[in-house]
Amino acid sequence: MTINVLGPGCANCKRLAQLVQQVATTNSMPIQLEKVTDYAEIMHWPILSTPGLVVNDTLVASGRIPSAAEVANWLSAAAQ
Repeated sequence: MTINVLGPGCANCKRLAQLVQQVATTNSMPIQLEKVTDYAEIMHWPILSTPGLVVNDTLVASGRIPSAAEVANWLSAAAQ
């Protein structure tokens, strides 16, 4: 499962990456986490503000840090 955190590396982007890693570890889900900081790459996604979260090439959140429960739902849905 490929997870992309979209953003310039701000504090919220780092918190989102940590949250995703924590949820994946807690639920024993193998993921490949990538931090996308290049603005040209970020602009390929329909987001107006960062951080953005992409799970298996599907944008699931942008402009906020989702709850751990939301992240767990997205990861488990993508794993099936």
